[in-house]
Amino acid sequence: MIPARVIPALVVPVWRTLPWRTLGAAGTVGLLVVGLPRLSGAHPDPGTALALLRSAALAFALGLAFLLDDAARHTTTPVPTGRAARTALRVALVAPVAAPWWTAVLLLAPGAHRPPAGAVTLEAGAACALALAAATVAVHRTDDPRPGRPAAMALLTAALLAPLAVSDRWVLFVGPRDPRWATAHGHWAWLPAGAVTVGCPALGEPLGRFRPTADRRT
Repeated sequence: MIPARVIPALVVPVWRTLPWRTLGAAGTVGLLVVGLPRLSGAHPDPGTALALLRSAALAFALGLAFLLDDAARHTTTPVPTGRAARTALRVALVAPVAAPWWTAVLLLAPGAHRPPAGAVTLEAGAACALALAAATVAVHRTDDPRPGRPAAMALLTAALLAPLAVSDRWVLFVGPRDPRWATAHGHWAWLPAGAVTVGCPALGEPLGRFRPTADRRT
């Protein structure tokens, strides 16, 4: 846990190291994916509207995969506040930006064919949780200060292969008119739990991972 007196001292430095350009680009892509059909006067059917919302959520999740990129990683490893606390602070700083962004995405979706907001938000939350878990594992398993690219590639690959790999008994990608819609979102609810289960053990920095610069030269 971060002592309350330490939080103000950490907020500004952590804020400056966040990948705002990447997150901004990902958020912009998500807004354009949903907003352009509406601006062009098109009227997507329910299935297309759902696909657009899922694409926007995936775009932002790919941006979140870069959340733990930190060029100063090798110098911040020995600080008293552990990686788990610094990761939690990064998520806390981004959350107030992500929430209104997702609200805007939902409002841009065609009202007449907009899928249930709660269910689609669950899907978006699951995608973001998986992105953060992938980033956390990437940080844990590599010395690279910018592990966001492999984390994003892993997430994108999983997103492309999941519709083909998921069995009919464990449905995920169905439309709101499908009778399995409620069942599918019961399955979606397990994904954030799985992401937490995978990500939490990787929050710590393994002992002996980083050595002083002088030791590396010998």
